[in-house]
Amino acid sequence: MNTSSFLPAVTRRNFLLGANALAVTAALNKAYAGVLPDASADDEAFWRQIREAYQADPAIINLNNGGVAPSPTVVLEEQINEVRYGNYSPSYRMWRELEPKVEEVRKKLAGMWAADPESIAITRNASESLINAQLGIDMKPGDEVLITTQDYPRMLTTWEQRRRRDGVVIKKVDFKVPVQDPKDLVKLYRDNITPRTKIIHVSQVVFMTGQIFPVAEICKLAREHNIMSIVDGAHAFAHVPFKFTDLDCDYYGSSLHKWLSAPVGTGFLYVRKDRIPQTWALMPASQSQDADIRKFEEIGTHPAAMHNGILQALDFHNNIGAERKFARLRYLKSRWADRLEKIPGVTVLAKADDPRLSGAFATVQFDGVDTGKLGGALLDKYKIFTVGISGPVVAGTKTPQFTGLRISPNVYTSPDEIDRFAQAVEETLPTLRKA
Repeated sequence: MNTSSFLPAVTRRNFLLGANALAVTAALNKAYAGVLPDASADDEAFWRQIREAYQADPAIINLNNGGVAPSPTVVLEEQINEVRYGNYSPSYRMWRELEPKVEEVRKKLAGMWAADPESIAITRNASESLINAQLGIDMKPGDEVLITTQDYPRMLTTWEQRRRRDGVVIKKVDFKVPVQDPKDLVKLYRDNITPRTKIIHVSQVVFMTGQIFPVAEICKLAREHNIMSIVDGAHAFAHVPFKFTDLDCDYYGSSLHKWLSAPVGTGFLYVRKDRIPQTWALMPASQSQDADIRKFEEIGTHPAAMHNGILQALDFHNNIGAERKFARLRYLKSRWADRLEKIPGVTVLAKADDPRLSGAFATVQFDGVDTGKLGGALLDKYKIFTVGISGPVVAGTKTPQFTGLRISPNVYTSPDEIDRFAQAVEETLPTLRKA
């Protein structure tokens, strides 16, 4: 049955274009092979083709891709096809034909980021990945974990449970935003290391503000002090270009349904090969799997179609090009950030013009404005969806917390949508400041 015949005209057009997206993006990649990434960042002829690979939401402009992003149609359709196929005879099709494809996913994912496939476990999200590491490392009372107040709440909660259960010490450090020099972040960790520090837990991109951390330097610092490093890459993977060989970390966890646009409910855990036998799995595995990365995937029966859809997402990302994608995302971020920063009382909490410090998204603060009301007005009147963020400190203010809106476009976002957002803020702020 040709299901596309039942779709509305605009949706059917997007469906057909999306189904051919890998061929289109591969051709684009070849045609733009000699063009520098920054030179193609504002080339709308290129990015229009990328947008066509997605089904546009007619109801809202989504500027919260940092929470979860839609998949290109080619990824979604492959996932649906595998769900349908597996449903014919799940105990046979799913376990004998679909589940073994996870090995192809593992190899391709590892190969594109210069990792050993035997160090990559396919998981459901960054939280599952990182908690495997956080709870799996043997620690004794008094051992210290060095982390910041701006790391992800679920990760802070996990360390807090270890404090209550095992007596480990959680040392939270703070830093002011926006950060002006990445060296200051390395110094932050260096100055807080003690003889009892066992783990440095660091976000590659901070979820609160979009601040990029110099994780390679921080992981090097950890290794110099015989300290383990855990990197939260939930907002960095398929966003900030890097290779695992560059980071040299011990553990790395990420979601793939954010910046890779893989199916919702996909992620991965990287564990340095020599750390695998020393790390307990979140769900018990047999002793024969002690040195096997697959022990971190032992979660019971699960849908194979989800992780198999990662393959198409990887191809789509690869055809765009990591550096070209990063340049486009920074271009979109700078387009709204540069405009809004001209308004008195508006502060972007990550330096928009420095790719070492900020990439696709940032949180913007509005002095004297109720952020909740602003976000509500943007959604109700302009159909623009954002997310409110609060954090512990911001440079240059006397308040102990900051509040703002986190703005995270993606590759399918158009400059016109960015401009509509900026204009909506410009129109709404005077009203809220008078109230």
